[in-house]
Amino acid sequence: MPLHLHKGEGMQARSKSKRKLNLRKTLFLLPSLITLSSVFCGVDAIRITSEATTSEDYYRAAVLIVFAMFFDMLDGRVARMTRTQSVFGLQLDSLADVVSFGVAPAVLVYHWSLKQVPTLGSVVAFLFVAAGAVRLARFNVLSMSDDGEPKKNSQYFLGLPIPAAAGGIVALVIASQSGKLDVASHAWVMMGVTLGLGILMVSNVRFRSFKQVRLELWTVLLMTFVVGSTLAVGVQLGGAFVLVWMATVYITMGLIESVIGLPRRWRENSKSIPPS
Repeated sequence: MPLHLHKGEGMQARSKSKRKLNLRKTLFLLPSLITLSSVFCGVDAIRITSEATTSEDYYRAAVLIVFAMFFDMLDGRVARMTRTQSVFGLQLDSLADVVSFGVAPAVLVYHWSLKQVPTLGSVVAFLFVAAGAVRLARFNVLSMSDDGEPKKNSQYFLGLPIPAAAGGIVALVIASQSGKLDVASHAWVMMGVTLGLGILMVSNVRFRSFKQVRLELWTVLLMTFVVGSTLAVGVQLGGAFVLVWMATVYITMGLIESVIGLPRRWRENSKSIPPS
């Protein structure tokens, strides 16, 4: 075979390999860009909240945090679809969550309601952010295998996920905009809600991740109830209350399942303790 044909084939092979490498880099960047979109929504929500003069401004900030939740759900799924899950992506996602679902909701709930009791309100807002940061640090530790690589997705989260905690606050802000719910003026109630969400984040209560859904009877019945009740709430009270209901159902479901599973976990722990 002529020498120039060998050179041509070699150049084509190198060109093809380079295109594959560039595609791999692009796919690796895609989940990170989606994660940074979540950060942008969180930062803009903080900006709008700090400049807010009307309830409409707080509503806009809350909606931006909802968009951040959408990007947060999307980045992980894109990473799994493109097989670009990495330790870097895990750490970046956690840092983004602290901003979008820790700082942004805390600033929002403080300006929206808690500033009526400035000192105590600022402490509660800080505790919410601190609990979220601790919860994310624990999640990162539990998500890493011994070889330093991310583990496969678990069926449960340990502690309330920080996006769900942020969703509880955001849901109340959005529902209040409808005029049918007034909790902003009750700062003590919102302090209790904010503190309760923070405690749930650092608790040992297990909440479903819905990343590995098995078509079991209990799961089908549960999803049927959630969808049916959510539609009923949307029709009866309006779309603004859908998020409130979904957050309430998710938290209640985690608490009930944890209580039901306590005897089994006690038995497992007693078996793991060596006899004296």
